Amino acid sequence: MIYAYIRVSTEVQSYEGQHFEIESWSNRHGWHVGRWVQEKASGTLPLDRRTLGRMLHCMKKGDVLVCTELSRLGRNMMMVMTILNSCSQKGISLYSIKDNFELSDTLNSKIIAFAFSLAAEIERNLISQRTREALAAKKKAGVKLGRPKGISRERQRFTKEYASVMQKIEAGETLSSIARWLKIHPNTLSRYLKEGFEPNPEPNDLNSEPNEPNL
Repeated sequence: MIYAYIRVSTEVQSYEGQHFEIESWSNRHGWHVGRWVQEKASGTLPLDRRTLGRMLHCMKKGDVLVCTELSRLGRNMMMVMTILNSCSQKGISLYSIKDNFELSDTLNSKIIAFAFSLAAEIERNLISQRTREALAAKKKAGVKLGRPKGISRERQRFTKEYASVMQKIEAGETLSSIARWLKIHPNTLSRYLKEGFEPNPEPNDLNSEPNEPNL
């Protein structure tokens, strides 16, 4: 059986983006996903407390697991390696779409998996360190941290996910579907796209936005 695994870690994130990627990839390969498994949980949560752990326990030799990227499986190197090792021992094939990675029972695939997870962890640590240093520098300079007054949460989400929004549009996803993913009204999304990317929108402009119903 082919399993598809989807994980999000925050209320803002949506399952739809990963679902779309896996479904499109599976269709291109002529595969049918027999079971979709999704959960909202931190990737640092122990495996035995996650739906992923229960799913892996039920999977058998010859089954296939598909995810969008290895970081969906876990947020640190040891957890990812533990999962990959478990799949390898049980004879489960694993495909990570964005990483263009296929796990099989070969030394090369295990080495590549280790390299992927190690690089991902190093990158996360570097980003976290740079963020802490930047925030500390701003605080020392007297800059008030937090969301600027007057900037709507809808605009904030759009700005944060701008790159993903453009990728979804290029992939042919509808604005209505993207709007649901962002949890904003389709008219609001359309207006934001016309206005373009604004990393620091002016509070006065946002205060003048008409009230539009949330989905």
